[in-house]
Amino acid sequence: MPDPSSALNPTAERILAAAGEEFAAHGLAGARVDRIAERAGANKQRIYAYFGSKDELFDRVMAERIGELLDTVPFDAEDLPGYAERLFVFTVERQDLARLLMWHVLERPGRLPLLEPGASSTAAKVAALAAAQASRSDIDGTLPADRLLAQVLAVVHGAAMGVLGDVADPSALVADVRRSVARLVAP
Repeated sequence: MPDPSSALNPTAERILAAAGEEFAAHGLAGARVDRIAERAGANKQRIYAYFGSKDELFDRVMAERIGELLDTVPFDAEDLPGYAERLFVFTVERQDLARLLMWHVLERPGRLPLLEPGASSTAAKVAALAAAQASRSDIDGTLPADRLLAQVLAVVHGAAMGVLGDVADPSALVADVRRSVARLVAP
């Protein structure tokens, strides 16, 4: 199997795109490799040659989408309400990622925190948040950084789950997310 960090060829890119759509719609158990292959214009053997198993393909789709999120939504430990707002907007705009995350948590329990680039990104976020808590009086330091980050993410994802499929006007929720996180991190 090719190195996951290496650049993908066009066929592998098409497979990942098709797999993302299939997994977002049907989850791991409901996804069909035949449909992925047909949508990607590839054969099943190519899928297994590039990605190993269907489980590994699902993990790779998640890793790619998490990488996209990390590239798009920069973390700022000193402005958690702003980070939460940007993450909420991205999540609402990219409902496929929210669905993929839900499916992955349900069908591959315990795997998500191990996937790169998310695992190293989370560690860096926790370290940056701990440093911000230690150096700033306007960020609550009574809650360990890892738990504070988890609660910020819970606010964002909880609010986003409330609008999935109904995104006519999530703008009111943007202010709610910002306000909730501001209260959460206030000393």
